[in-house]
Amino acid sequence: MFDVTVIEDPAAAEASLDPIRARLLAELADPNSATMLAAKVGLPRQKINYHLKTLEKHGLVELVEERRKGNVTERVMRATASSYVISPRALAGVQPDPSRSPDRLSARWLLAVAARLVSDVGLLITGAAKARKRVATFAIDGRIRFASAADRAAFAEELANAVTTLASKYHDEATEGGRDHRVIVAVHPSVDQHTQES
Repeated sequence: MFDVTVIEDPAAAEASLDPIRARLLAELADPNSATMLAAKVGLPRQKINYHLKTLEKHGLVELVEERRKGNVTERVMRATASSYVISPRALAGVQPDPSRSPDRLSARWLLAVAARLVSDVGLLITGAAKARKRVATFAIDGRIRFASAADRAAFAEELANAVTTLASKYHDEATEGGRDHRVIVAVHPSVDQHTQES
């Protein structure tokens, strides 16, 4: 089971968004059978089986084992990941495109860049899994508290200059066999529990 999986297929995204199936995915962090899930969720086993088959068809759950109980074979399933992210590729025609209106101070542009990040990293993970390789990535996630808007603006300017200097130092357009990498640095207000609830 993966920690996070990116859903790229529109049909799989639709299947995962059904409230019953989303609940089953959460319950299937640990292996369970339809009978066990029916008791937890309060639905008939046949209905649970229907939803499990749909989730399995889209690769969101997998068979762990089959147990023989009398004349019945009980299938024990589990989710293929602990959590899922739906790629903007699932909404192909309307996925965000940061090149439409680049503005490094726009929250909507930041959202479009983040959507591209999810899409790109999802594709890289999928390709690496097929090739049985790892994806070389690096991320920093931290918090900073600014005393004023002027301090925030000064920080953003210094950060942009530092990243530009580093990129100039290491960027090599001519090396044969080199590989392009995307660098994304973002600063946005933190969202805390209180903000999420209001």
